[in-house]
Amino acid sequence: MKSPAFEYLQAQDIADAMSAYDSAEGDAVYLSGGHSVVPSLALRLQAPALVIDISRISALSGISLEDGWLRIGAMTRHVQAMNDPLIAAHAPLFAAAAPFVAHPAIRNRGTLGGSLAHADPASEFPAAAVAMRAELEIVSPQGIRRVPADDFFKDIYETAIEPGEILQAIHVPCPVPGQMIGFDEIARRRGDYAMVGAAVQAVTTDGVADDVSIALFSVGDRPTRAVSAQAVLTGSPIDGAAIAEAQAALCDDLDPPDDPQFPAHMRLHLARVLLGRILTNLKVVA
Repeated sequence: MKSPAFEYLQAQDIADAMSAYDSAEGDAVYLSGGHSVVPSLALRLQAPALVIDISRISALSGISLEDGWLRIGAMTRHVQAMNDPLIAAHAPLFAAAAPFVAHPAIRNRGTLGGSLAHADPASEFPAAAVAMRAELEIVSPQGIRRVPADDFFKDIYETAIEPGEILQAIHVPCPVPGQMIGFDEIARRRGDYAMVGAAVQAVTTDGVADDVSIALFSVGDRPTRAVSAQAVLTGSPIDGAAIAEAQAALCDDLDPPDDPQFPAHMRLHLARVLLGRILTNLKVVA
């Protein structure tokens, strides 16, 4: 299919983009990397009067350390998330997740902010953001606010971004001593959407887990925090017995969709297998 006719505007800055959105009376869509918006236009899932290209706005770019947080501009490409040394050191779950995202051609153009704003429940970066307890910087005509990742993802393809607002940056708290991470997914083929995936961050002292953060994806309508599994692991060594208990606890955390070709009990089984694999192979990052 082909997209319906629309007007196109290359915004010069954020104020220009939001002014154009307001002038279109909301009948507009922002375009960054294009790997979510363009297919939806082609399939006529969206039919805006105006497409506002925000890809060249300088305020949406850049990666920097600020007061114990890594600030990542929303226009950061997937390939940058995979290769940038600051992201590798201070937002390691983004770096770990990036190789699983689609294929090189898409990673070269797709943006981190676009992936988070699109909020596909099978996407890797949203779960990584939740596991790292990132905060999302949203700009509107009224100012800037930061929303914790746990509160940012509302439903399938739905976030805390209100119409006309723009996701400007992602803030990730810098790693602390004893911090470990793990990321993996199960997919039919490399680059396919995951059947189930998980991002894990843990902090240990003398072999005991002080803090555990687990987010699974492709198991519900948004990244899913495994609260019960986290509680099992916190305060104990992450050993075989604790891992087995955490795997069992996933039945309290997950209510995956039932599909004739992929029943819920199978997705839950794969989530347990995957969590065990990740917890057994956690990598120290700080």
